[in-house]
Amino acid sequence: MKRIYILFLISLLTISACADLDIPPPNVVGDETLLTSESGMKVYLARMYSRMPFEDFKYMPQWGFEYNGWLNALGIAGTGEALNRDGICAAFTGERTPYWGQAFTLLRDANYLIETLPEYQSSFPSVTYNHYLGEAYFARAMVFAAMARRFGGVPLVTKLIEYPADAAEADIPRATEEETWDQVLADFDQAIDLLQPTSQERGYANKYVALSFKSEAMLYAGSVAKYNETVPGRLTGFGLKTGVRVIGFDEGSWQTASIRYFREAYAAAQEVINSGAYSLYMNKWVEGDPEAQYQNMVDMFSDLSSSENIYVKEYVYPTVTHGYDAYSAPFIFKAPLASGVCPTADFVELFDGFDRYPNGTLKVTTGNSNTEGDYLMYDSPMDFFSNAEPRLRAYVIFPGDVFKGKEIEIRAGVYTGSEPVEPLFNDYSFAAAETRYQQLSEYTQSPKSLFLSSREGNGQETVNYNGAEMTAAGANGPFYDNGEGCLTGLYGRKWLNDDPSFDAGEGRSDQHFILMRYAEVLLNAAEAAVELSLTGEVAPDGSDLMLTATSAVNQIRRRAGATLLAGNITPDITGRNIVRRERRKELALEHKTKWDVRRWRVQHYEGRDGFWGETRDADQFSNNSRYRFRGLYPFFSTESGQYFFDARFQWVSLKTFEYNVVDYYFAIPGNEVAKSSMIDQQPNR
Repeated sequence: MKRIYILFLISLLTISACADLDIPPPNVVGDETLLTSESGMKVYLARMYSRMPFEDFKYMPQWGFEYNGWLNALGIAGTGEALNRDGICAAFTGERTPYWGQAFTLLRDANYLIETLPEYQSSFPSVTYNHYLGEAYFARAMVFAAMARRFGGVPLVTKLIEYPADAAEADIPRATEEETWDQVLADFDQAIDLLQPTSQERGYANKYVALSFKSEAMLYAGSVAKYNETVPGRLTGFGLKTGVRVIGFDEGSWQTASIRYFREAYAAAQEVINSGAYSLYMNKWVEGDPEAQYQNMVDMFSDLSSSENIYVKEYVYPTVTHGYDAYSAPFIFKAPLASGVCPTADFVELFDGFDRYPNGTLKVTTGNSNTEGDYLMYDSPMDFFSNAEPRLRAYVIFPGDVFKGKEIEIRAGVYTGSEPVEPLFNDYSFAAAETRYQQLSEYTQSPKSLFLSSREGNGQETVNYNGAEMTAAGANGPFYDNGEGCLTGLYGRKWLNDDPSFDAGEGRSDQHFILMRYAEVLLNAAEAAVELSLTGEVAPDGSDLMLTATSAVNQIRRRAGATLLAGNITPDITGRNIVRRERRKELALEHKTKWDVRRWRVQHYEGRDGFWGETRDADQFSNNSRYRFRGLYPFFSTESGQYFFDARFQWVSLKTFEYNVVDYYFAIPGNEVAKSSMIDQQPNR
């Protein structure tokens, strides 16, 4: 099995330039040392990999590649997967540290290896030599791909620039976006041709790693080429300094380019699939057993030997660690912070196993909308989720479920009025989103029938129930004046260390992060297949596109414990949305969704009906550029001793997101534009 692990060296040799002296200083490591032995190459590649644009526990969308992991949280970049109380919970419209200077540093390392290693070719067997060159092309492809999906067209620095250099050589203009994606494709293909099927060392690439990331990159390129055309006025533009089309595609070539990229994405994914090198993780999976299926998916993200892992970033305590558990575990495990990842009701609605209103939203009352009828009552909060697909439970901690050996008590409040209970609000629309539970007459009147808690501890209101004092809020909240409690009524489970003996804290977590897995490759193939079919294309390998897409989705749904598709996926928008929705579910909380909704061009208001990978009325959760997400809040009713749920816009920190067409491309760093006679700012900035 060809699995990849990334274990960064604790200390890397510093590679520095020196003056042209007759005798080099004894502390300088030259090419003769680094590029003539496998041990030297290991150091060189470790340096490159330490700078790779990998998005894992130490990447935050609002901050960019700062590699510190402070406030680790996933799915909070305005994608609707989850919410967080902090300012880092915002739409993905830019990064505090733009991926520009770091990118060119890594490009220099890659270009240096490509140009210099041939001088030492005789030092290695041909297979090893080619593999090392393949590593350089892989790194360059990854850098250009990371830049292209942020900026569109970028300077294509494909040769070593010796400094000091004259302005004509050093000041390279941005290429067109199409030229940039073509370079990404060329570099991936070169890497695939040179790399071996297995890796030389832990942490290095191989042929199948490159193929997998190629399929991801080409899916992005094909989507942008196509869906830029759906944005009002066509999303494209020219640089003022050069006149180059730095974002978007030419009106006469976008369709050809899109098809070409989708074909490349499909072929690359199919090569990985047909290799038989990887498979979906099924170690504890049992047909018809939701508990086993749930546990199988929990274990999948902690099993370093998983057959599904294609590329993994590994951590090892105490030397190479992160702090995900210190910031994102439930409130009762606060160490020093908590509740960094609180999934939304909107996200839950993607999954099978829930009763729904006619508009598709979660059914919490007996009526045809959440303002009609009476609340449905449950003996336990867990009963609401009794038929949910096991995959969701593996990703999300439900109210009343057990984590680290403890019941996770989540309760928004206690209701002491008579039953049946009518909806607490008569307006659940976006316009009424900032009306909170603590403003209801049931809470403000005297005597009141609704009890809430502002904070934990002394901030807890209590109710006498069956001779005992019951706190209004659960041990984990929500607390209406403390965003460190549970914001949405749900917690993220994926990636958390569930070992009861594990003592969380900053820098104490060492679970690995899966950067690429087989399920994503299946979904890449499925999406590319549908996109090709929509244009009347046939598969590059002669396979049946719709059978491929259907098989891929059903494999994932079967493992997830979801209902299999009733028939084949069809080559239309409905079929496309089946694949998109599955991708939204399967790859949630993995730094993937923020790029998916971006490439589908569904974040701006006019395209937001497709934001969830399926058709939803954007006006239900947004108003022009702004949008919000809902929580799913359990309340305890003292009359029957049962629970009811209310699905309402998140009410603790009132998170609102904003996204406009201009945000599909990040701004070029202003200092780079100012100091260059050739680098263009985005035409819409």
